[in-house]
Amino acid sequence: MNTPLPAFWAVIPAAGVGARMAADRPKQYLQLGGRTILEHSLNCFLDHPSLKGVVVSLAADDPYWPALACASDPRIQRAAGGRERADSVLNALLLLHAHGAADSDWVLVHDAARPNLARSDLDHLLAELAEDPVGGLLAVPARDTLKRADADGRIAATVDRSTIWQAYTPQMFRLGALHRALADSLVADVAITDEASAIEWAGQAPRLIEGRNDNIKVTRPEDLEWLRQRWSQR
Repeated sequence: MNTPLPAFWAVIPAAGVGARMAADRPKQYLQLGGRTILEHSLNCFLDHPSLKGVVVSLAADDPYWPALACASDPRIQRAAGGRERADSVLNALLLLHAHGAADSDWVLVHDAARPNLARSDLDHLLAELAEDPVGGLLAVPARDTLKRADADGRIAATVDRSTIWQAYTPQMFRLGALHRALADSLVADVAITDEASAIEWAGQAPRLIEGRNDNIKVTRPEDLEWLRQRWSQR
C-alpha cells in the first residue's frame, strides 16, 4: 500500500529582475511554449492534489503579474518581494503564518525561473522527505571535473567531485524551522543563497534527493533557447 504524500504549501520568490538575460522584462515573464516561465513554474504545484496553496513574492511595482490568468486563482496569494531571495521567502512565510498555516506544515520553495520541474521529481521529493526530521532539496551530483580558480583566473586545485552536488529546487522544510532559520540568519547578516543554506547555518543537515538534470534554472538566453528546442521535440 502506497503511503499518501504529505500536504504542502509552495512558495515562489519572483521579485528578481534577471539582469543576465538582457531582456525587456524580468526573465520569469519571458515566453516559453505559449506561456510565461512563471506560469510553467507554478503549474506543477497547482496540478498537485496535495497542494494547500501557493504564495508568490513579487515586486511592489510588478506590472506583468496582474495580466496572467493565474493571478486570479484563489489558491495563489501575493506577498511582498524583498531585496534578496531570503527576504522574499521570509515575507511569504509570514503571510502563511498570518493565514493560519502551522509551524509543522511543509513548505516547498521553488525558483520562479525553473519551469521544467517534472511531476515525478516533485512526488519523489515529497515521498522521500515525508517523515524526515529536517527536510531537504532536489539536487544533482556533479558530473564534470571541477576546478578551483585563484585570483589570477588560473587553476589552483582540482576538486573531488564525488561529494559535490548541484542544488536545485524545490527545497522542502517545515514552516516553523525555515522561518526561524531565515529570520535569525538575516539578523546575523549571514549570506544566504538558498533555503538549505539557512537550515545548514541553523545547525541542521538537509537531505539531498537526486532529481532530473533537466530541471534547469533559466539564467542566460541560451538556457531559454535550450528549453524551447527541447519542448518543441515533445
